[in-house]
Amino acid sequence: MPLSRRTLLTTLPASALLAVAAPLRARAAARPTTTGVADPGANPGADPGANHAALLANTVAIFAGTAESNARPETAAKLAALTSTARARLAALDGAGPGELFKGLPLGTSDANLNTSYQYLYEIALATRAPGPAPSDLRDNVDVRRRVIDALARLHDTYYGDQSKGYYGNWFNWEIGISASVSKTLVLLKEELAAYRPGLTATYLASMDAYLRNGKDGDVDLDSRFHTGANLADITTNRILQGAVTGDDARVVKAVADQLTVYATVDPYNPRHGVTDGFYADGSFIQHDSVAYTGSYGKVLLTRAVQTVKILDGTDYINTADLVAVVRGWVADGFAPLVFEGWMMEIVKGRGVSRTATGYTDVAVVVEAVVDLSGHTTGPDATALKGYVKFVRQTSKAALDPVVFVSPVSVARYADILADTSVPAADLGDDASHTAFNAMDRTVHRRPGYAFALARSSNRISKYEYMSGENLMPWFQGDGAHHLYLTGQDQTLAFGVDYYTTVSPYRLPGVTAPVETRRTIPELYGTAWYDNPERGFTSSSESQNTYVYFPRGTNTLSGGARLGTYGAVGLVLGDDAAYAAKQAGELPDDFVAYRNAAATKSWFMFDDEIVVLAAGVGDPAGRAVTTTLDSRIAAASDTVTVTGRLRDGSDWPGADGGGGTAPGPVDWLRYADAGQGVSVGYVFLDAGGDRGGVPRPAVTLDTVTRSRRVVRTSNPDTPVTKRVFSLSVDQPAGARRLSTAHALVPNATERQLAAYEKYGRYGRGPLTVVANTTRVQAVEHRGLSILAANTFTPGTHHAGRLTIDGAASVLVRTSRDGTVSLAVSDPTTERGTVSLTLRGRWLRAVATDDGVRVRRVLGGTRIDVDTHQAHGHSLTARLR
Repeated sequence: MPLSRRTLLTTLPASALLAVAAPLRARAAARPTTTGVADPGANPGADPGANHAALLANTVAIFAGTAESNARPETAAKLAALTSTARARLAALDGAGPGELFKGLPLGTSDANLNTSYQYLYEIALATRAPGPAPSDLRDNVDVRRRVIDALARLHDTYYGDQSKGYYGNWFNWEIGISASVSKTLVLLKEELAAYRPGLTATYLASMDAYLRNGKDGDVDLDSRFHTGANLADITTNRILQGAVTGDDARVVKAVADQLTVYATVDPYNPRHGVTDGFYADGSFIQHDSVAYTGSYGKVLLTRAVQTVKILDGTDYINTADLVAVVRGWVADGFAPLVFEGWMMEIVKGRGVSRTATGYTDVAVVVEAVVDLSGHTTGPDATALKGYVKFVRQTSKAALDPVVFVSPVSVARYADILADTSVPAADLGDDASHTAFNAMDRTVHRRPGYAFALARSSNRISKYEYMSGENLMPWFQGDGAHHLYLTGQDQTLAFGVDYYTTVSPYRLPGVTAPVETRRTIPELYGTAWYDNPERGFTSSSESQNTYVYFPRGTNTLSGGARLGTYGAVGLVLGDDAAYAAKQAGELPDDFVAYRNAAATKSWFMFDDEIVVLAAGVGDPAGRAVTTTLDSRIAAASDTVTVTGRLRDGSDWPGADGGGGTAPGPVDWLRYADAGQGVSVGYVFLDAGGDRGGVPRPAVTLDTVTRSRRVVRTSNPDTPVTKRVFSLSVDQPAGARRLSTAHALVPNATERQLAAYEKYGRYGRGPLTVVANTTRVQAVEHRGLSILAANTFTPGTHHAGRLTIDGAASVLVRTSRDGTVSLAVSDPTTERGTVSLTLRGRWLRAVATDDGVRVRRVLGGTRIDVDTHQAHGHSLTARLR
């Protein structure tokens, strides 16, 4: 498969980093002691002592700031927040009751409370190390530091050091969370520990090593499913700091080498150590082996990677310029397409969609990373990164408060960027773009005025993520659910936790779901997971992951093609892995699994419209089925109206804001929220296929009040009231399969919608539904001269002038000079070759990607595309 320039920019620096890993491991093996005394034969010229001093100074600067950064007026609020937090923690320390170190955090059975207790100690220690111009009774306060050290000793002696009593609850807290707080605290209080309790550091290192139970001999195991992606970056960062504190250069060097594996672009056909977690060539990010996770674990990895750049600055372990180049590629290709006006899209946040602090807060984390990254680049790269920081600030509907940044140094650098008039605000991508994240079954289509984000699933990518009582009703989030973000809107009023709280989980936009009531995991089993150790189900077992936390689909077809800024995507709905295993008798009798409905779907993404086709919609079990075309929320006080036109020329009867089922075929409907100043149009197309015609959609517009706790057990019991609009096509139990076709028109006016005039048997305005069956779905956009098609089954398929062999996704566009551009992808990721014929006069190849062959055949032009191990990547050709 040919590598695009973007792919090359992303993978080559990663290869350079991996080339360093082997020598680093050899260097670590040559320094087996923990004395910090250099072995001159291991790496002549290397000075471990100087390296460790630089690591420690850099780490303190990251978290506590420097005298220079903290003297800046812009950092005053950040420093005040550090001090205020520390004072609150000290008050909680003073107010602790029996069995507590901090008031309100009982210890002994709660690993989460133990983890939080260590975090609180770190926050107190941090305030004693932060320099600043304002006087502080915490700064350099030996008594406070020794209180922290005594508390560390108490926690170790009573709740942490006994390995036979520890490691209950969540493995993450024991292997990563607690170690992160402890390691940073050991750095901050290094000198005080040496003077006051000189043996405590070594005691903690031994225990932290012992708690790496998913590792190997108290260290990282690159073959462990727990030591991958963002988790591996966290663990190795902890070990870098531990080595620097103790003068153990072997630990530092080995940890750096292990962390370098995270930065390699994942090759799904040849994964290193069997790991599929990480960034892919198309910008996708996966964690937990199959979860699309850029907006949660991805941003954790981004933060940790940039901190690694800063921690290793001035040392001789690696050339940080190579690491900077890799991370810069992540930002441009993996993060920027998913950030809309300062909001992180929901489709890549897993269970994080149920948290109250999300969206704009997520992007603040990304902005801090970009701010820091810009300080390690020069020239056009630095300008682009700084311009992106300004762009996010200008387009975001939430004011970014740099107090949330981790580092005071980042706060000062952020102020410098905003004050630099030589740098224009600019996105890292174009206003009009189409990003096919096929490696993680996600698609993002952007135009001035809106962004359309689509979540899919397959036997490669999970349908959803549920875990730890978070995202309690996730069942259909990966079944073609979409989010339509509109320019100028405060996205907290349109999406976020309140969206999932008030919109029915069975009525997510784009979803076809059976009419039934499903129960959450806690409702089913009384705990946050399915507990059955005898059958391999424990809180963090592979069976729990596979069947409860993030089950994959059973369908193979999910993907699409990209031609410039346009795209086509196809999906065949499938059951999840749990239902298939249950039917096969592989799961216990008391394990509950749910069956999905059936549908074959396509999304064709143009400029003004997203055309959605569905065929074979129904239920093999005969249940009633609802296909939701869209659902949106508004404030309870907003004026929301639904207007429209029926095919007989009459007005939609619910124009006063009411709902109901259409009394006849509908031309178009328009949703408008006057309070937010937004609108969406829906143009109904003749569906074509075996069940043609125009279904009569149903509109509901209800006022819904629910507690945020319905989606996450740890959310505050806060009631949320919203006006909820839903547009659906409903099928009664036992109904025959049907086909639907409609176009979403963002920001539509009634005049614009009325202009979609009927053309031919299947068309509306510039749009024609060429085919809509479970075998082939295709649309022609005459205004753009685009023919787009998805095929789903083996055999020969016809769509307009296209003949396609087997399953494929194809876009063809004809320019005014007669040049034909086309893009082809394999949405199954399993085909070796995709072949198609373009009927008409013979066209010769002007330019083709490697693996695309063009030849003349009777009646047209044959194009054979080598899709072997392309992993859904689009291959293109230009013909004339």
